Amino acid sequence: MTPAEEMTRLGARAKEAARAIAKAHPDAKTQALLGLAELLQERQAEILAANAQDLAAARAAGQDEPRLDRLTLTPAIMDEMRAACRYVANLPDPVGATERQWQRPNGILVGRMRVPLGVIAMIYEARPNVTIDAAILCIKAGNAVILRGGSEALRSNMALAKALSDALAQAGLPGDAAQLVSIPGHEAVNALCKLDKYIDVIIPRGGEGLVRAVTEAATMPVLKHFKGVCHAYIDADADLDVAAEIVFNGKVQRPGVCNALECLLVHRDVAGAFLPRVAAKLGAAGVAFRACPASLPLLGATAVAQQPDDLGQEFHALVLAVCVVDSMDAALDHIARYGSNHTEIICTNNHDHAMRFLREADASMVAVNASSRFNDGGQLGLGAEIGISTSKLHAYGPMGVDELTTTKFVVLGQGQVRR
Repeated sequence: MTPAEEMTRLGARAKEAARAIAKAHPDAKTQALLGLAELLQERQAEILAANAQDLAAARAAGQDEPRLDRLTLTPAIMDEMRAACRYVANLPDPVGATERQWQRPNGILVGRMRVPLGVIAMIYEARPNVTIDAAILCIKAGNAVILRGGSEALRSNMALAKALSDALAQAGLPGDAAQLVSIPGHEAVNALCKLDKYIDVIIPRGGEGLVRAVTEAATMPVLKHFKGVCHAYIDADADLDVAAEIVFNGKVQRPGVCNALECLLVHRDVAGAFLPRVAAKLGAAGVAFRACPASLPLLGATAVAQQPDDLGQEFHALVLAVCVVDSMDAALDHIARYGSNHTEIICTNNHDHAMRFLREADASMVAVNASSRFNDGGQLGLGAEIGISTSKLHAYGPMGVDELTTTKFVVLGQGQVRR
């Protein structure tokens, strides 16, 4: 069987399973997710052993540290996956809820009912925990999902997918509601991108190259999880101690993820006081700075002169671009030019400046006096996320259960006909 034929087979089975899970009782979906949490506990040693094999192969292939970090499963990450299963299981079931209702002059009652999207194809790189996060959200929202992780995580994903399939079966739900593509190579991805007969929406999550390739190839709607070029603007009215902690957390905690800070914008009036603190605190943690002419003398030994392609760059490393700006206008102009609509933050104690930044910075999450690292479904109370949409149709920001549904019109009449 060719990869294209195998993808067609998966798509047809997913389409059939989508009908079944769309009408499944909420209790069955809850049982599946709670059962999955138990299986992840029972099979933790087996899953971590599979992940260790993936890590060994990735190191032998010369993968860099950020990729290895995203590939790694640990007992703590397994705990987080189990917690996500339980949290999502206990969320309200959105399917079938009528959100709005109104009566027309002719007496018909019109409403909008929340329904699943159908079949979702998820294409992602490295992070095997996405296999669980994506699947549990799709199942809770009444969707079938086809999962295609990176070949570097295949052993991990197969172990996770087996637990997922078993949990669905134990709850009386179709195992085909969550299927893993185990064929390596681009041919399978290209085939998936053409299956608009079976797949309702495709979600690429990974590097810029992957997202662009899927967006250009897909014949169905794409929800893009694009690159994260995240900025922090330090206003003239910022608390500099608080700002230093926020910048440190945004850059240093996990530099390889999409909500890590990539560019620091500092108002000229506080640059002299703030940037030496940044140099000391972040420099000690190994951060290298790509500094504009005004910031270069203030950033110490780990700073080098900024090059044009340092702006708008997602470094995935302990590297931070730094620019001194004359005003909030200049900061917002910079963000509009170089940002990726992912996450933008401002540090300020000026309420008017904060409210203006919230309105005008165009990103899926905009924050005041808080780290960019909070742009995450779990941190924002969604339980988990299938990705962070940086497009605006039909979701913007972390996509949880509600974002994996849509609405249809429902009409209740008593025999009315159109005149």
